[in-house]
Amino acid sequence: MKQPAAYQVRTRRWLVLGAFALGFSLVIVRAFDLQVMQRDFLQGEGDARQLRVVSLPAHRGMILDRHGEPMAVSTPVDAVWANPRITLAQAPDLSALAAVLGMDEAALNERLSSRAQREFVYLRRQVTPDVAAQVTELNIAGVGLRREYRRYYPLGEAAAQLLGVTNIDDEGQEGLELAFESQLAGAPGAKRVLRDLHGRVIRDVEHIRAPRPGQNLQLTIDQRLQYLAYRELKSAVQAHGARAGSAVLMDIRTGDLLAVVNQPSLNPNNRETLHPDSFRNRAFIDVLEPGSTLKPFIVMAALQSGQVQPSSLLETSPGTMRVGSHTVRDIRNYGRIDVSTMLVKSSNVGATQLALQLEPRQMWQTLFRAGFGQRTGSGFPGEASGILRDFIDWREVDRAVLGFGYGVSVTLLQLTRAYAALAHEGQMVQPRLLMTEAAPRFETVMPVESAELVMQMLESSVGREGTGWRAAIEGYRIAGKTGTTRKAGPGGYLEGRYQALFAGVAPASDPRLALVVMIDEPSGNEFFGGQVAAPVFRNIMSGALRLLDIPPDHLPELRTVADPSRGGPA
Repeated sequence: MKQPAAYQVRTRRWLVLGAFALGFSLVIVRAFDLQVMQRDFLQGEGDARQLRVVSLPAHRGMILDRHGEPMAVSTPVDAVWANPRITLAQAPDLSALAAVLGMDEAALNERLSSRAQREFVYLRRQVTPDVAAQVTELNIAGVGLRREYRRYYPLGEAAAQLLGVTNIDDEGQEGLELAFESQLAGAPGAKRVLRDLHGRVIRDVEHIRAPRPGQNLQLTIDQRLQYLAYRELKSAVQAHGARAGSAVLMDIRTGDLLAVVNQPSLNPNNRETLHPDSFRNRAFIDVLEPGSTLKPFIVMAALQSGQVQPSSLLETSPGTMRVGSHTVRDIRNYGRIDVSTMLVKSSNVGATQLALQLEPRQMWQTLFRAGFGQRTGSGFPGEASGILRDFIDWREVDRAVLGFGYGVSVTLLQLTRAYAALAHEGQMVQPRLLMTEAAPRFETVMPVESAELVMQMLESSVGREGTGWRAAIEGYRIAGKTGTTRKAGPGGYLEGRYQALFAGVAPASDPRLALVVMIDEPSGNEFFGGQVAAPVFRNIMSGALRLLDIPPDHLPELRTVADPSRGGPA
């Protein structure tokens, strides 16, 4: 029986209404599930795509000289980064970006493609402000800038081996930058930011943690003296065609290191030329046989033994002396001379006679108490202790060559400290690189009377008849000693290769500064310490005395330039 048309209409109406009601119910249920049941999960997923926690770099502490002038400072720069998935999907043509960054377009595409699963890839670190501005103007999807810091060194090559260098993340890698990393490095901060679909930051949402800047480091170094010493050392190395050179300048009264320089050096501001071996600080790390610069301490041991006085006579004729199968030589026959003249003329034969007269234990104790064979405690990383063998193992020839500075190895810093102790009435101070309010602590390592006698001899060594006359400075009394050593190699001493040294203090009447200069492998006919290193000492020391306003002690005889024929080289 056919149902009435009205019934069919009502049926269809209810079916449609039921379908709408069911659909609406499903929407309500789904909305409830999304808004209530899965709210936390979906919120987290949304945040993960739009909110990011980014690191805030901390400003690295500055390295300052003793007057507060910057020697190392970190300046803000930008790094260019990209989200490879976004950049490759929305900016297929990267030629303009590659040109701005100075990269090959194919290399740029390969860099992004090979890291397509990452959300963050550096494209160029530490770019200039101009490059950063050009990148911003390109407005490329997924490409942005990130703030970081770059280390700059105002003194450049003049302090490279002392300060060291940081890596591209501003972390210390060499020198004082490495030694005091924990103090200089700050703690990075963090903030939450909102990014758009292209990965660009829209706004800051929350500061989670503020960055903590690093602490400044103030050195005892005087930037003026550092540059002065480096300039004179570099000039001498170039003039003599030398392989290398080093110099250490120290305040005798405090132990403050005022200048530590090395050649050859490098520019730490140009990272493309950096090589780890170039940062070796030879003044602290390299050891050498001190040659005749050790003779004052042999004389000191002899004076302490009570066996000799400055006027005691030594027979050096005929200018040679046999010790076992070895021959000790002077550059000329000095004949019968006293101990003081032996030091002034730098007689190897006379020094050998003194050394052989001494008990091995006493000579070893004098050298050890002068700081040889042990680290100075300067705090510089990798500082060498040198070599001073136990006297029990000494043979006769070992004692003989020790008299003129062979068979023992020292650093330039050790030698500087030892001469400073001689000048400070036999009191030794620990060298220091960091400024401190603590008073320097001295240790008596030599008798006052003996130290004063040796100082008088060293002053004569720079006089008219001494080997160090080229170190004389007009208006000042200078005390010092020349030294020349043959370089050792795998098969013994190398023919024609020398190290020229001069160690001294000024002004001799009231010592303030100790300076040691070493020139490694000078070429040509001039290779003696008196010829090569003494003039460098004079130039550095005269400039330091002037800059530090240290008054002259007016000795008229030093105002007359000595004649080259006076005194032999050593």
